[in-house]
Amino acid sequence: MGMIENLYDKIQEASAYITRFVPEKIHYAVVSGTGFDGFSDQLIPTKVISFQDIPHFPRGEVETHKGQLIYGTLDGKPLLVLAGRSHYYEGFSAKEVAFPIWVLAALDVKHIIFTNAAGGVSPHFSEGDIVMIEDHINFLPDNPLRGKNDERTGLRFPDMMYAYCPESISDFEEAAKTCGINLKKGVYLAMQGPSLETPAEYNMAYRLGADLVGMSTVPEVIAARHANVRVSAFSIVSNVCYPKQKLTPTTVADVIKTVRHSSEKLTLLLKTYFLSH
Repeated sequence: MGMIENLYDKIQEASAYITRFVPEKIHYAVVSGTGFDGFSDQLIPTKVISFQDIPHFPRGEVETHKGQLIYGTLDGKPLLVLAGRSHYYEGFSAKEVAFPIWVLAALDVKHIIFTNAAGGVSPHFSEGDIVMIEDHINFLPDNPLRGKNDERTGLRFPDMMYAYCPESISDFEEAAKTCGINLKKGVYLAMQGPSLETPAEYNMAYRLGADLVGMSTVPEVIAARHANVRVSAFSIVSNVCYPKQKLTPTTVADVIKTVRHSSEKLTLLLKTYFLSH
């Protein structure tokens, strides 16, 4: 895709295309991950744009990822939803994976909410738990900011101390209490995949201080902070991976089934949050 050259110009071209269909400034966006595809069905859509039609957008092909940018309203709240994402394991660079996030920033989105499915390595997590990510560890062998930096897109060395907005974490905790959801918090470790982790790797993740293990989200979060966009992120625990005696063989179908079962609760949490913002 040639993302490394002229990144700024490509962002402008993609955002200009979207602006033809999305005339208003929308400050909230949601990125829906594996098994969370039903969230976009909750929207009253104004316009649905295929990723294939947006200049320079990566086009991942993972099951349950619709590959659409949806402009609509959720209980009257205007939203942009990236229904699906691309992944490093599909052969994309981290810069390509992060490209849609820079485009959202160029559209004046101020707060992006990411969702994903993740393995749980905290002994306090159970299958189906909703976990708000409060920090991450990046084990992907690439960074979306690697290479020449264009100051028009963001700082050369963005600070990541508060990558996940502490104020928003508190707000979501209050929203969770309102709707009776047991919201947990944790650290997400990104691995490159696509093979699931070995028992030894899950053990390593736990010993490094991770609570969740997944294959996405981190490049996008880095790009959002690079562009000074507020970040919130949620994992649905698709399977318990630690300690070893709790680990069982897992298929993608198992992951999707578990996440879809909990996605209604996460949708309710997002609706509750949006109603108060």
